[in-house]
Amino acid sequence: MITAVNRPAALHINLAAIKENTRQAKAHLKPGQKLFCVVKANAYGHGAARLAPVMEEAGADGFCVAMLDEGLELRRAQIVKPILVLGLQPAEEAALAAANDISLPVSSLDWLKEAEKVLRKEGLQLKIHLAIDSGMGRIGFSEDEDFKAVNEYLQGNDAFFVEGMFTHFASADSADSSYFDYQVKRFKHMESLLTVKPKWIHVDNTAASLFDKDVASDIVRFGIGLYGLNPSSAPGSQDLEPAFALKPAMSFVSELTYVKQIHKGYGVGYGSTHIAEEDEWIGTVPVGYADGWIRKFQGFKVKVVDTYCPIVGRVCMDQFMVLLPKEVPAGTPVELISADPAAPNSLRRAADWLDTIHYEVACQFNDRLDRIYDNE
Repeated sequence: MITAVNRPAALHINLAAIKENTRQAKAHLKPGQKLFCVVKANAYGHGAARLAPVMEEAGADGFCVAMLDEGLELRRAQIVKPILVLGLQPAEEAALAAANDISLPVSSLDWLKEAEKVLRKEGLQLKIHLAIDSGMGRIGFSEDEDFKAVNEYLQGNDAFFVEGMFTHFASADSADSSYFDYQVKRFKHMESLLTVKPKWIHVDNTAASLFDKDVASDIVRFGIGLYGLNPSSAPGSQDLEPAFALKPAMSFVSELTYVKQIHKGYGVGYGSTHIAEEDEWIGTVPVGYADGWIRKFQGFKVKVVDTYCPIVGRVCMDQFMVLLPKEVPAGTPVELISADPAAPNSLRRAADWLDTIHYEVACQFNDRLDRIYDNE
């Protein structure tokens, strides 16, 4: 996808905020813990290759990604610290991961057997993390016999280095800790079955760390908080108070490319979902759902100079229209998303409008949008 650098629309990423959030996350660790920064999904839409070195400078001990290709991107960006892939990969990619010193998760004995064939052929050893399904229902071992069999298979097997064992919490961001406690109990049971000795055993994520959950973990896999966003944010709910202040790093700015007056009865956008009740001033912004600014943003208010103006008509593929209070010139700045968490157009408020979470909003901004990195 081509990045539109010649269009007046860009995501601004505040590197000072990223550094501060990373430093705070590092300072909040318990003695002996490692900080693995989660930069999957292009660093939650913020730009992984650009931000990983910034996080490394601010104290990151390693990185987590969702898939092997994301790990390879970090290696191409000269990241040499440990990289853990969190999602399952095809066994035939084991050699590629091993050759690039990227760790992979394991969820089945069959996968290990297939991966071993590839590794033996290439004369490589793969670092692995044993994934445990403690109640997420996603990936990982959950049956005792399966886990015992894998431990037995790995005993003395030099095709693999058991670097870690981990699980992921489904509700560490909830004030109700009952299911969290249930998952901890299940994980500890699986840990008791270990006969191999992982270098790291880790369960801590952003929420567990920020909300001071009492759980032992060699690594904290810190994700959404690095970008200044509260992991407990959800539509209609009150955010839990984090252990330290988070500084949102992303803002989204553009400008009006066209301004015109329409008359009573005129329609705006596909389907004419907005009909002027009187003469109105309409401004056009060169951003649309092809950028990740989806059609459901119709009605959401963006900031034009100092006024919050509603989006009228359906958001188009490449443009959307706003109702202006008066005539303003083309070229007038428009702020779609504010880095101020209290602003009506913050990422949280945008997510509330869409009835989703801010993770999803940030991740859907794609590579057609230019990303400008400020305050280096």
